[in-house]
Amino acid sequence: MARWKAVDFILGEVKSIDVRERSLHELLLSMADTAFQGRALGEAYKILLDMFSDPDTTIFLGLAGSMSTAGMWRIIKWLVENRYVDVLVSTGANISEDIVEAMGFKYYKTYPTVDDSKLLELKYDRFYDTVVNELEYRQMENLIGEFIETLPKDSVYSSAEFLYLFGKYLNEKGIDSIVSAAYRAGVPVFSPALVDSGYGIAALLKYRKGHRIVLDMVKDFAQLVEIGLRSEKLSAIYIGGGVPKDYVNLVTVANTLIAEYEKGVHDYYKPLEYVVQFTTDAPQWGGLSGATLEEAVSWGKVSPRAKKKVVYVDATIALPLVAHGIASSGVKRVKPKDLKWVFNEVVK
Repeated sequence: MARWKAVDFILGEVKSIDVRERSLHELLLSMADTAFQGRALGEAYKILLDMFSDPDTTIFLGLAGSMSTAGMWRIIKWLVENRYVDVLVSTGANISEDIVEAMGFKYYKTYPTVDDSKLLELKYDRFYDTVVNELEYRQMENLIGEFIETLPKDSVYSSAEFLYLFGKYLNEKGIDSIVSAAYRAGVPVFSPALVDSGYGIAALLKYRKGHRIVLDMVKDFAQLVEIGLRSEKLSAIYIGGGVPKDYVNLVTVANTLIAEYEKGVHDYYKPLEYVVQFTTDAPQWGGLSGATLEEAVSWGKVSPRAKKKVVYVDATIALPLVAHGIASSGVKRVKPKDLKWVFNEVVK
């Protein structure tokens, strides 16, 4: 057995951070030479800078949870508008609950120990330490319902097509949300569990009155996979995990299976080359949200040589720091991808 040497496990020096005036960009870079999750955040930030500087990669952003109620939606909108991402895959919550604030309503701070029975009486819905007036929330759902009524009955859409048309509708109304920003930027927004949100409530109420639309989730997945097939390289940023993370991961799996079943090519992989995840989930429970990026290598989802990092941190901490670091760095996205072809069937 070969004897270990220090060179086999020492990655470099830990460098103490001195307190001085500096940009967030500079601070995040210096954190990469510290330890624990501070180092992880700094290393993830450096990977993002490399990701943005690669002209050949298509960048997917997987957005889980209910970040919009926590004041994070304008950061996502900024990333979309400045084309740091090419594709957004989101929960329905994030791309509906931002509209509440975009309509002029508010979320309010509260105590996590507030009496929820009293909130029920007063019609306030709680998200841990945040509340929203339910009647104002319903106005957001009503707005979605009004949009659905503009669509032909029994029309069929992928979620990306539906949200493109909704983004156009909101943009024309002057409601500046994530999907309206994505419409302007030509960024496809996919939401594989769209009805698990205010969209589902709005669609159901119209459905019961005979105004039926169909979301074709196989078409949705086919469009997402086609983006992967047409891309030279693939990258991902995951905020949380859940369905958005797996939906993006499955693009890589589908590429492998299409090569095998349709072309007879075996052992073909087009995995993620850069990937960063911000999560509070742990791997030992077996769920996808906490699954490590090393585990994803076994599926062919992440390259064994990928630049990858998981940061175990609340996204409400990581997102503002990283976004402001990018803004202060002057780093721009190199060659964002033109994916407007996804909307060819619905563009008029």
